[in-house]
Amino acid sequence: MNAPAISRFPIPEIKDLPEDIRDRILAVQEKSGFVPNVFLTLAHRPEEFRAFFAYHDALMDKPGPITKAEREMIVVATSNANQCQYCVVAHGAILRIRAKNPLIADQIAVNYRKADITPRQMAMLDFAMKVSTRAYEVGDADVELLKEHGFTAEDAWDITAISAFFGMSNRLANVTSMRPNDEFYSMGR
Repeated sequence: MNAPAISRFPIPEIKDLPEDIRDRILAVQEKSGFVPNVFLTLAHRPEEFRAFFAYHDALMDKPGPITKAEREMIVVATSNANQCQYCVVAHGAILRIRAKNPLIADQIAVNYRKADITPRQMAMLDFAMKVSTRAYEVGDADVELLKEHGFTAEDAWDITAISAFFGMSNRLANVTSMRPNDEFYSMGR
């Protein structure tokens, strides 16, 4: 039986990739035990791969008052709004691990408004969802509401950037028909 395709676009052989991309993919494989399909799908276009992951890392790995788990909450909630199966499944797995909570990703993916999260996190996700679905409506009052929950203007920028970046990522994943790795489904459970 043939394995299902991970993308509707060509997937390059790891051995044929530029050294920097090959090294990054192999490092991820060593750390996680598998190669997430997003790496293989985006490696189809090396320059875009580099730009995508540089911005991803700048947004998702930065220290600050928004924790790595909260950043993943933003990804899961907004990816659900964009109906991106890959990102909900993959980032749901990362969220379960970072939050040390096997339930949180499913709660946020299905309906973050009923998830077991803090009022601060709810305000963060409400803002992220507005950015994702109605950015043209975002105004000063939205940023002020975030400030009432302890966020700064710079935090509002971060929430916005994560929501916007994953809006692009969700569209790429949907159009490429990127398949989530089976390994993601059991991680952090």
